Amino acid sequence: MAETQADLAAPYADTAGRAVLETIRAYGVTTVFGIPGTHNLELYRPLADLGIRAVTNRHEQGSGYGADGWAQQTGLPGVVITTSGPGLQNAMSAIGTAFCESRPLLVLSPGVPLGDEFSDVGTLHETKDASAMVGAIAEWSRRVMSAAEAVDAVHDAFELFRTGRPRPVHIEIPLDLLESPAEVPAAARAARPAPAAARGDESAIREAAAMLAAADAPVIIVGGGATRAVREVTALAERLGAPVLTTLNGKGTLDERHPLSLGSNLRLVAGREVAESADVLVVLGSKLGEAELWAPRLEPRGRVVRIDRSAAQVDKNLEASVGIVGDTAAVIEELLAALPAGDRAEPDLAAAKRAIAEEIRATAPETVALAESIAQAVPEDAIVAGDSSQIIYLALANVLRRSRPHSLLYTPTYATLGYGLPAAIGARVAQAGRPVVAVLGDGALMFAVNELMTAVEQRLDLTIVCVDNGGYAEIKQNELDRGIRPIGVDLVQPDWAALATAFGATGRRVDDADELGDAIRTAIAAGGVQLVHIRQPRG
Repeated sequence: MAETQADLAAPYADTAGRAVLETIRAYGVTTVFGIPGTHNLELYRPLADLGIRAVTNRHEQGSGYGADGWAQQTGLPGVVITTSGPGLQNAMSAIGTAFCESRPLLVLSPGVPLGDEFSDVGTLHETKDASAMVGAIAEWSRRVMSAAEAVDAVHDAFELFRTGRPRPVHIEIPLDLLESPAEVPAAARAARPAPAAARGDESAIREAAAMLAAADAPVIIVGGGATRAVREVTALAERLGAPVLTTLNGKGTLDERHPLSLGSNLRLVAGREVAESADVLVVLGSKLGEAELWAPRLEPRGRVVRIDRSAAQVDKNLEASVGIVGDTAAVIEELLAALPAGDRAEPDLAAAKRAIAEEIRATAPETVALAESIAQAVPEDAIVAGDSSQIIYLALANVLRRSRPHSLLYTPTYATLGYGLPAAIGARVAQAGRPVVAVLGDGALMFAVNELMTAVEQRLDLTIVCVDNGGYAEIKQNELDRGIRPIGVDLVQPDWAALATAFGATGRRVDDADELGDAIRTAIAAGGVQLVHIRQPRG
């Protein structure tokens, strides 16, 4: 006999799955991303009862990137529920991305029942060692042995996200345990109080303050680890009269319309020259990796002050004259208290800004022209999600100015394709009051085109701008530079506008670059899922 609605609404036994989700909900998480599967249903069962929204992506990679976009807007970790075996494996690229970009991500998956480890008997989705697989690329991965241990793992994850370098974690819950009654008291499922912000060593702060008080030409670099310290970073820049450069992950921590901002242009020669010419260089929450610099390393001529919540970071890629371990906002407050009162006069940055602008325009003129049209059309408060596409890394990331952090969603280190569209979906779910625009190339869009269906299903207002350069243009140029006849890089294209319409979105084709800005404005104003397609002129 078929189940009735009353049957479906009936109370059910408390399970380890519910205990885990109750604990996550207690920390404020209201949305999870994933795909229901045969083995993870006890993680889905309590969601509606707990008031948690479930976003069903069309691939678990999209779930991971959607969770990342959501996390960047909320300050909470993104949560992904996968099924065992292939579902978890499909999320691996997103887990790798979260590790490289230092993003908080919590992945939940079922595992083989207790006692069946390494049995190799051919059960559905059987995986040799799921936790070892994820542990190879995540911060940590745990196979838990009880409901209480599963709940403790959730608490440990949030402690990491709050106090350490935020990176992905994975909790594998054996299938029989997941579906069994949980003997975990309600008090154990409550969120634990946030610890006090870690303050820096007093002597190191005094030393750094003396160094900065005597500096004639200080410069500040802001990375992704400082984005929650907007007020403090702004106050420090103004107190020192110091120009500010950011990595792409730190973009917007200082309003990019502020007179002291030199934008997210650390990857440009002109930007790095400013940083390297400082007599004291202050680095906030960045490892200064090659992928963020587009250079092997910085070579500053002056002394270096580094502030980071991770001790492992303070000398990474650039040795600090003074390294301070602690919460960025808290340490800056202490540093401000130790500095002489009163803001310094702003330096004349006209020449530096001119050199940066000239370098941007010279890099890829046609791509930059398109990017400028996009930047002018996108509202000031919009969140822009990008992919590892030329339109982003050669142009829009440089010309788009944002007034707050996490307004450009991008992965400069992992540089994956397929990130932009699902990240935009996650951001829009989190921020219903701000416009969200995904900008990506045709190659990147094809990596995640199935997520158009997710956006339509979720009834989102989301505009996607597809800049079509005919395939993998950068790799084509790489081949030519090596004397390789282009192979595998000129891709057959669908009718993008018609494809979007087939998904239930609205497709728009732009044939003239001069019409691109108006097409984007019209799409945003119309609402719903909109795709604007333009062919980039072929050189």
